[in-house]
Amino acid sequence: MKKSFLAIFALASLGASNLAVAFQEGDIIVRAGLANVSPDESSSNIVVGSDLGVSLTVDDDTQLGLNFAYFFTDRLNVEVLAATPFKHDVNFNVSDPLGTGDQLGEVTHLPPTVSVNYYLNDPSSAFQPYLGAGLNYTIFFDEEFTAANDGAGLTDLSLDSSFGLAFQAGVDYMLNDTWFVNGSIRWIDIDTEASFNLNGAAGSVESIEIDPWVYTVSVGYRF
Repeated sequence: MKKSFLAIFALASLGASNLAVAFQEGDIIVRAGLANVSPDESSSNIVVGSDLGVSLTVDDDTQLGLNFAYFFTDRLNVEVLAATPFKHDVNFNVSDPLGTGDQLGEVTHLPPTVSVNYYLNDPSSAFQPYLGAGLNYTIFFDEEFTAANDGAGLTDLSLDSSFGLAFQAGVDYMLNDTWFVNGSIRWIDIDTEASFNLNGAAGSVESIEIDPWVYTVSVGYRF
């Protein structure tokens, strides 16, 4: 995903010209493509009565990414990021600490994000880099342990929703008056807590900082 973004950025840089007038006040754009969520995670240790000395890691996932934006000036838009649900494996940071395998379970989430973006180039250029900042609300659902951990007495896994900042850099490259290609990189502040039961005893992981980098490559259409 990183290489794909860099390839699009390089191609756009080499070919940038006045092929088409870029965005204007009142434009609505829609993008669709691939979005990869790559956690830069850290977590506190699992606690069940006492500290077990084991923390967690979170794998990445790629899904269909969608976003919609409205230009309220020629250079500024407000953008909503959406996607099909991301599903991540949650693993122990050491090998098989409970005798149930290396994976603890999996969680699914949606990370809707609203950003304001500023476009750096003159609107007459086909090459349109931008910077943005906004707010993210991540909703976790379908949290579940692996069958082995469930059989060992682990139940009722739940992760709290997260509210945090989001930052991005991206580029749109106009192919004609309506179609364009896009690549972007985001960093999203996602922090949560986990709770569960182990044979009736309450357990928790008080701090899980997921803080993912999100890489997207997409095709867009201007209305």
